[in-house]
Amino acid sequence: MSQESMVTTTPELDPYDALVLVSFGGPEKPEDVVPFLRNVTRGRGIPDERLEEVGEHYYSFGGKSPINDQCRALLAALRSELDRRGIDTPIGWGNRNWEPYLTDTLTSLDRAGHRRVLAITTSAYPSYSSCRQYRENLYDAAQDTALQVDRIRQYATHPGFVTASVDATNAALDQLRAAGADVDGTRLIFVTHSIPTAMEDASRQATRGYVGWHRAVADEVARQVSAERGTDYRWDLAYCSRSGPPTQPWLEPDVNDHLAACRDDGVASVVLVPIGFISDHMEVIYDLDTEAAATAEKLGLGFVRAATAGTHPAFVGALVDLALERAAAARGETPQRPVIPGAEVGADVCAADCCLNLRQPDRPALCQR
Repeated sequence: MSQESMVTTTPELDPYDALVLVSFGGPEKPEDVVPFLRNVTRGRGIPDERLEEVGEHYYSFGGKSPINDQCRALLAALRSELDRRGIDTPIGWGNRNWEPYLTDTLTSLDRAGHRRVLAITTSAYPSYSSCRQYRENLYDAAQDTALQVDRIRQYATHPGFVTASVDATNAALDQLRAAGADVDGTRLIFVTHSIPTAMEDASRQATRGYVGWHRAVADEVARQVSAERGTDYRWDLAYCSRSGPPTQPWLEPDVNDHLAACRDDGVASVVLVPIGFISDHMEVIYDLDTEAAATAEKLGLGFVRAATAGTHPAFVGALVDLALERAAAARGETPQRPVIPGAEVGADVCAADCCLNLRQPDRPALCQR
């Protein structure tokens, strides 16, 4: 019996015979930090001395990023949910910038006889860095294989993702109240990774854009929280993790600057809701839990950071639902595509001009028409 004939598909996920969780990757120990950062910044000519400076964020946490352990937890949660539904399709894991590398994962699947793979990315929004770059990496990783690789749609506007943020926001408000804060006047500050404004402009060529998607998610989270608690919560969108030269415009306001503006506006307490991240990346535990928390303390603001989606059951269930939805579409069916009110449904297959690579506009990517 050949290897290929040993690979079977589960009817619900047919034609896919494997799933792959695709993540950014991160160092596991101090010796990994600079090599990892070289991978992230490859082609930009950044000297190791500068990478050592950037790496201080990792060194301050023992040289280990939390992202890999969180991927392991998400993998386990997805496996459990698939098993609960009677779906025995194997699920692997590959990173863009560190072990286990995506190329190695896809090569192993190819050698095991798999032929059609569905990718679940750990980034939920449209933009170059949060969508197209993943598709470019999938293209590169699949080049020396016989695999056909698709991916689930961008999913930030899926109700399951939003439910996880609603629950996290309510829990954070309860924590503030337990500390003695008057939470009726608490400001909700939704936070995401900043990107260059040129990248935001590119994201609006074929979608409602990176900012537009975040504002839709923030508005729905705030609406649901307000309805559940009987308080009309004001909210703002702020950004973290800006990089690049000072002359290059990036999305603003920076979360630390915005905390000061809130204090000047008479706000006494804030909840930071990291809707731009699905788990506690370094940007969350350093930029928010460390820097922003210190800024809030200096300003005298009550401060709680809400949880990321992580392994929240609604989020894990949504990812499995999205895989089933994509499989149905691949079979030529017309599946239901849940989305929060008034928001845009993500694309299974992106337009050629969607979220263009401004440095290398001709670089090929998978999942594109």
